[in-house]
Amino acid sequence: MSESLLDAVPGFDQPIAVLKHCHDKIRKQLRTLQNLLTHLPEHGADAAAQGAAQAVLKYFNTAAHLHHADEEQDLLPMLESTATGADLELIRTLKPQILRQHQQMDNDWHTLNSQLDRIAAGTAAELSADDVARFVQSYTAHMETEEAHVAPMAKRLFSPAQMAVFGEAMQRRRGIAPASASSSAPAQAPEPAVTAAAIAGGIALADLRMDYGRASLSEDDTLDDAVAQFTKWFGEAMKAQVNEPNAMTVATVGSDGRPSARIVLIKQYDERGFTWYTNYDSQKGRQLAENPHAALLFFWPELERQVRIEGRVEQTSGEESDKYFYSRPVKSQLAAIASQQSAPIASRAEMEARYAAVEAASGDHPQRPEHWGGYRLVPARIEFWQGRRSRFHDRIVYTRQADGSWSKERIQP
Repeated sequence: MSESLLDAVPGFDQPIAVLKHCHDKIRKQLRTLQNLLTHLPEHGADAAAQGAAQAVLKYFNTAAHLHHADEEQDLLPMLESTATGADLELIRTLKPQILRQHQQMDNDWHTLNSQLDRIAAGTAAELSADDVARFVQSYTAHMETEEAHVAPMAKRLFSPAQMAVFGEAMQRRRGIAPASASSSAPAQAPEPAVTAAAIAGGIALADLRMDYGRASLSEDDTLDDAVAQFTKWFGEAMKAQVNEPNAMTVATVGSDGRPSARIVLIKQYDERGFTWYTNYDSQKGRQLAENPHAALLFFWPELERQVRIEGRVEQTSGEESDKYFYSRPVKSQLAAIASQQSAPIASRAEMEARYAAVEAASGDHPQRPEHWGGYRLVPARIEFWQGRRSRFHDRIVYTRQADGSWSKERIQP
């Protein structure tokens, strides 16, 4: 299983777990902010810095506000109306403190926002260490208070019905129709069994089509450098709030000539290539050892775009692999050690037992195993695809030349 699937995302039927998952994502973005402080003086606002700044901007300009609203409009009022005795006294003490923290963090974010905007655009490489430290400290203390007092109280006091109400409110806030909304719909007669040529509802697969028409792509629209063009499109995907714009398909072929593909998350890209991290002993690792060439595919349906990248693959240095490994949450580090990726195992229970054994042996300071690290695809060909009406799509292909420059041409859809 690829690393992007290691951490399960809780559903809105577990609203307190969703809030905790949001905290985990906030901590990840705070680490990215801190990493930017050390990256910028050495590398400037390069492609990696721009992508990191865009990721932080996207999260704190959108998801963080929803998270605060969940607490201010639902969680805290529900606790205040449910709690009694010492619980009620505590929540009445904590509520104004939490609201003040929200306001302070919003003010601190406003200061950072303008700095990150310039980094994301590649026009500046300055980020205030004091501003970052204040923001990180405020958010960290805030989350610790909520996790120590507010979340445990809600889990202890809320009934299943209250949890359902809270979860549905969170869904509506995000524009998601709660699952219960369809429960009042009249019962439908069972659908007939479908054949291989159809899907549920009797729609033939051949009739499933969507006409594209959001944008066009001409030679004049593209930059001379393929990686710069990718940076431009990746930034637009971030601003458009594409779902997981960093998710990419990695296709490999072993010595037997049989292709294999899976989704992983890109962790870095620059003029050297496109980097992801995995177990070197996995299926893709074994195939890359036999045939060090691969293809990547980014698909951003919200923008009707895809990017295809082909080239040779090399392992990253041990220093680079260490740097990323130790930036990951400890639980993800332990999972990387415990899992013999792609190897058969008898049961989930055996997997959990292996994880527990690794955790007991490693504690809070696991060491990166030699079989885990990064791969970098050095691109030789990059294609930018823009969907157009009537399947008459735009396709601009870049090919790397012997001197390292790029040539580009249009190819037919």
